[in-house]
Amino acid sequence: MSTAGSAGAAGVAAPGGPAGAAAGGPARPLRADARRNYDRLLAAATAAFTERGADDVSLEEIARRAGVGIGTLYRHFPTRQALLEAVYRDQVEAVRASAEELLGSDAPGEALAAWLRVLVTFSSTKRSLTSALLETLGKDSELLSSCSAIICDSAEALLRRAIDAGAVRPDADALDLIRLVHAVNIASQSAPADPGQRDRLLGLILDGLRPLPPRAG
Repeated sequence: MSTAGSAGAAGVAAPGGPAGAAAGGPARPLRADARRNYDRLLAAATAAFTERGADDVSLEEIARRAGVGIGTLYRHFPTRQALLEAVYRDQVEAVRASAEELLGSDAPGEALAAWLRVLVTFSSTKRSLTSALLETLGKDSELLSSCSAIICDSAEALLRRAIDAGAVRPDADALDLIRLVHAVNIASQSAPADPGQRDRLLGLILDGLRPLPPRAG
């Protein structure tokens, strides 16, 4: 999944000026070298949070992984909270961008399945990020609410297209799918010795989405 942030829709803030955005000012475009450092820091933070959780990685380690100094990290992300929020927005933007790309597919059922796999991957990172963010943000915060709306809208658009194409049962619900993906990640995290469990559980969800056969008689 891409970790390069871009201007988001429906409330996802554009990267490139976390300090300015936090102060209420407009985000300034970054120079090419600063943009590269910003992207490296986001990629390093995402990888570290995925591997060990958002609470167990120091900012110094993230700077080392990105190949920059700690001063460079603080110029882009003045606080740990700013970095957490930027990673979360960036990951949600990547999920949204994937949905937009898949909406152009000629196979709506396969497009929905592919996006659900993207969502499963995102959810494995999201859990630790959400827990860390909830320590300082309420569950109804603008960040979490707008990002949740983006994911729900993406799921709804792909699901509706698959239903209209007859690839998915008509009573399928987008919110149910998101909750099932969340449940898959909880189950797989409780069984780390079984790396294939996540794919098997997602396969059961996809099987359950198939149109029901016509009733006899």
